[in-house]
Parts: sequence; C-alpha cells; structure tokens
Amino acid sequence: MSGILAQSKGAAGEQLAADYLRRQGLKLVERNFRVRGGEIDLVCRDGATTVFVEVRLRSRKDFGGAAASITATKQARLILAARHWLQRHGEMPCRFDCVLLDGLESDNIEWLRDAFAAD
Repeated sequence: MSGILAQSKGAAGEQLAADYLRRQGLKLVERNFRVRGGEIDLVCRDGATTVFVEVRLRSRKDFGGAAASITATKQARLILAARHWLQRHGEMPCRFDCVLLDGLESDNIEWLRDAFAAD
C-alpha cells in the first residue's frame, strides 16, 4: 500500500472512530497530537475525564487483527504523548481507549475503554 493511500485510509478510519465516539457521548478535543517519540490519534472528553484514543485500522486479520497491533512499545509511545499533552493542558483524570476497525465499515467498530493504563 502506498504511503498516500495508507494516510487517506488512516484519516478515514480516524474520522469513522471520531464520529462513533461522538455518538457515544464523547467530545472531540484534538486530533493527531504529536510530540517527539509519540502521537495520539484522538483526544476526547468523557465528562471530566480526558480520553486518549488510539485508532487501529486493519484490513486483514492474518496477523491478529487490529487489537494485536497495540504492542507494549506502541502503548509506551501513547503514554509519552499523553504526558506531554497533560503537561500543556493541566493534570486531570484520564484513560486510554482504543477503537479497533477491521475495515472502513461502521459496523466493524470495537471500542475498548480503559484498554491499558499508564504505570
């Protein structure tokens, strides 16, 4: 898959996830927050809680599907980025969620609340 095609599929997946989370009552605060060493796809609010969301899109399940792609290394990068975001915006209750997409159809969405924790 070419880089541009992958980026457009990634953006479409993030939009699908953002729309889904909005329908579940979350408010989108920021997209694609980047720092050296990490990135957060979506930053949302769920009441008083900041939710850092990793969106994983997999078109094939050969290698375990979307959930299998959230490795310990990926989690560490998300936690690093979240710490930077909280430093800029103030400490507050937070959690890490994952939205798993096996394709770009809205009926293939799995939302993992509290998918992992920062130690």
